[in-house]
This record gives sequence, structure tokens and C-alpha cells, in this order.
Amino acid sequence: MDSYMVTVTIIGIAVLGMAWMPSFTKLTGISDSVVYVLLGVIIYLVFDFLPNPNPVTYNKFTIHLTELVVIISLMGTGLKIDRAFSFKAWSIPFRMLTITMLLCIASVTFIAYWFLRFDMASALLLGAVLAPTDPVLAADVQVGPPQEEITDDVRFSLTAEAGMNDGMAFPFTWLAILIAGSATGEFSEVMGEWLTWDLAYKIVSGVIFGILLGKLIAYIIFDYSEKHQYIDLNDGFIAVAASLTIFGIVELLHGYGFVAVFVASLTIRNYEHNHQFHKDLHSFSDQTERILVAVVLLVFGGSLVHGILDFLTWETALLSIGFLLLIRPVAGLISLIGTKLHFKEKLGISFYGIRGIGSFYYLAFAFREETFVLSKELWSTVSFIVLLSVLIHGLTATRVMSRLEKKFSRTV
Repeated sequence: MDSYMVTVTIIGIAVLGMAWMPSFTKLTGISDSVVYVLLGVIIYLVFDFLPNPNPVTYNKFTIHLTELVVIISLMGTGLKIDRAFSFKAWSIPFRMLTITMLLCIASVTFIAYWFLRFDMASALLLGAVLAPTDPVLAADVQVGPPQEEITDDVRFSLTAEAGMNDGMAFPFTWLAILIAGSATGEFSEVMGEWLTWDLAYKIVSGVIFGILLGKLIAYIIFDYSEKHQYIDLNDGFIAVAASLTIFGIVELLHGYGFVAVFVASLTIRNYEHNHQFHKDLHSFSDQTERILVAVVLLVFGGSLVHGILDFLTWETALLSIGFLLLIRPVAGLISLIGTKLHFKEKLGISFYGIRGIGSFYYLAFAFREETFVLSKELWSTVSFIVLLSVLIHGLTATRVMSRLEKKFSRTV
């Protein structure tokens, strides 16, 4: 059989099936991520001549594919958040971004270094790539389309957290890269460069450029072009074009493109807040994201068949389970101490820190930049955690979120 034609056919059927996934999830309570990973496993078992899905072998391809998915997802995530930005209104996501994320990084690094005997660079990299919650696979726990007129602290917090921390994990990934490439492997050797460049400049520039470019694009769309009728305000593809443009410009200026894309999406969303075009922008980015996600999940399922978990040990398996069921939930609950949320809301926010495609991107990116002693072990561990997250969160999120929404959501 012609492997190319079989691959094209499979992708077409998989993407077509995405159109039915929301109804399937609503009916069964099973996330589409579970279905597509399982489908990927089956397809690669049946058709053994399909392209090799191993991310270790095709590291560069893995970087670009996962990067593209995350970029578009970040734009869509920001566009669907109705709550106007302020430090007070966004205090819970900021707690998750700072306290929860830092506790997760520190806990994983400590356990991997002291108990699993990882070298410091590999231990820190594992903590860094597991830090961000995923904006791609977390649709079941996030807010709906813009102008939904329903406020839900759990969904809002998980959505905003996923949008913010996907970029904020980059400094810690870079710290691991710098340590791996240093002569001594000590923090002191790289801290100066890391603090000034990778932490301060890249974050600040990402935020500033994101605001400026977001305002520029919003002005072009909602003011200049609408006034002169230069743009048909049904062209939702502008959202994807804008996300790629912003990412590319900011990366060329050595800022964090992920940070800039999310900040820009919020800036655009808060510009002419009640304009109906926000729905079109979000709709197109969401559809594009779903097409790419279908492909990535099939490939991930195939990688499970082709040995991505071969270097998983019982120790790293226990760490993976402990991270999802203990470390992240406890870190989340600690960060939410003192808030007015109900305990069930706190538990929902803390437990549903879904891990996914963003973790794959950071891992592949780090391996491109520097050599890590335990690269194969890291791929196996991260892949196992993502698989567990897909199964545990994907099989429970719909029902749990529905119950929380019924009890705690309110119309605005």
C-alpha cells in the first residue's frame, strides 16, 4: 500500500471526526484526547509502514509541530477569556502561576535529584517541562467561547493559568539548558546570565511587545479597517495570522514569543470588548487548533507503540503518578489558601492541571539546545505523565466540571 496515501486518508478521517467530538464528549464524558491517543495506538499497530512517530529521532519536526499548536492555542485561549484583566480579578491565576508552578518545579527537581539520582540539569529540566499546564488538551476544563455570559472561577482560573504559564516555564527550561552546558554544572556559574537575560529581559520584552502588537492589530481590525471597510469582519483567520506574526517578531527580538502571543490575545480581546468579531477570531483559531491536535495525538499514540516508554523505570513511574495525584494538587491547594473559593472549587483548580503538548515542546527544545545525559529517560517519563494526564483528566474532567459549573457558576 502507498504509505503516503494511507497517511493522508487517516489524517482526513481523524480531522473529520473532530467535528463530532464535542457531541461525543458531552454524551459520554470522555475527552477527545483519550479517543485520539487510543486511535493512534490502534492505527500504528495495524499499519506498521506509517512514518516513524519517534520524537527522539525527529526532534526538529517535534519542536516545530508542537510549537505551532501551542502558539495557535495561546491565541485562542486569550480570545475566549471574558474577564477583563486586572491583578485583583486575576489574583487566583497569578497565585497558580507563581506559588503553584514554583512548588511543582522545586518538588520534582528535588525528588529527581536526591532520590532518583538524576544529574542537576536533567532534574531541573524535568521540573521545568512539567511546570506548565497545557492550553491545548485542556478544552474540557476551560471557559467556552467569548461572550458566553457565564462566569465560573474554576474554568476561568484553569484557562488563565494555562495561558500564562506556558510562556513562564521557559526561563526554567533555559536554566536547565545553561547548567547542562556549563563547565561545573553549578547554579552560580550561570545565574548572572539567567537572571538578567532569560528571566528579566525575555519576560518583560514578551509582555511589552505583546501589549504593543496586540493594540496595533486591534486598532487595525476594529478601528482603521472597519471604518474604511478594508477587512471583511468574517475573516477569522486573522487570529492565526496574528499569532504567527506576533510570535515571529518577538522571537526575532529575543523575547518570549509564547508570552507575547497570550498577552496580545488578551489585549485584542479587551479592545472593543463586546464586538461580535471576537467570536469569529476565536472560532477560526479553535478550528485550526483542533485540526493540529488530531494529528499530534495520533502521532503520540503511535510513539507509544514505537517504544517512547522503553526507558521508564518504576521509580520514574511512581514520580509521574505522584506528580499528578499529589504534588500538583497539594501545590495548588497551598497557593489558594486565603481565597474565598469553596473547597471543591479549590480542589477542581488544583487537580485539573493538565499536562500535554507544551511539555513535549519544551523537552524537544531543550534537547536541540544542549545535550542531556538522561534524554531518553526524560522522554519516557514526560510521555508517561502526559499519557496519565490524558487518561485521568480526560475520563473525569467533563463530569466534574459540569457539576462544579452547576453549583458555582453565575450569569453576568
